[in-house]
Amino acid sequence: MDFSELPDDELWLQMQDDLYDGMKPEVTQETKEALRRGYKPTDVLEKGLVAGMDIVGVDFRDGVLFVPEVLMAANAMKSGMEILRPLLTETGAPRVGTVVIGTVKGDIHDIGKNLVGMMLEGAGFEVINLGVNCDADKFIEAIKTHKPDIIGMSALLTTTMPYMKVITQALIDERLREDIYVMAGGAPVSENFAMSIGADAYGRDAATSVEIAKAHMVVVNKQAALDKARLAI
Repeated sequence: MDFSELPDDELWLQMQDDLYDGMKPEVTQETKEALRRGYKPTDVLEKGLVAGMDIVGVDFRDGVLFVPEVLMAANAMKSGMEILRPLLTETGAPRVGTVVIGTVKGDIHDIGKNLVGMMLEGAGFEVINLGVNCDADKFIEAIKTHKPDIIGMSALLTTTMPYMKVITQALIDERLREDIYVMAGGAPVSENFAMSIGADAYGRDAATSVEIAKAHMVVVNKQAALDKARLAI
């Protein structure tokens, strides 16, 4: 298909459709075509990639799409991001927020955690993925280095779930807890457990986790705007 013949509105819709279907080469071409037309990298990100992943997230949450299909869509999104990322860095484009995610110590399961990371990136977040078997020190080091708005802890084993409490306690000990929004998730994790270890939120699934993260950043940005207004008075 010759994407150069599509009107702008149809190009965005085609990009969203192809991302939804996990068509990586097409999303790559459409990203390049949008840039060729003079659109800013932020416009391509928001109107094409983020808009497409928003639809994927809703259908995943509602049971229309399943993990394999969402992974394909996320990989298609990443093909566009590979083109946009250096351009966004050059222009200093703002991100929605920064998230550090990792599977906790003793656990090496990462499919769910990686899916959350890809969908967060698709929603406009900068994601630092620490990988698996992450101890408290690794989270603390990443927080001090990257200064994230949110951290996400994942566990798939009931035997590794308690280590999440070790991490939240380490945040308190390092006096970092008040500045970090803590999310916990994974198949055996429940909302009650997340609250019991001192987390701020429970991510039931990838789509829900993204919605929670976005909602939190809305609150953060509103508070920042209020604080700025107060200082200006």
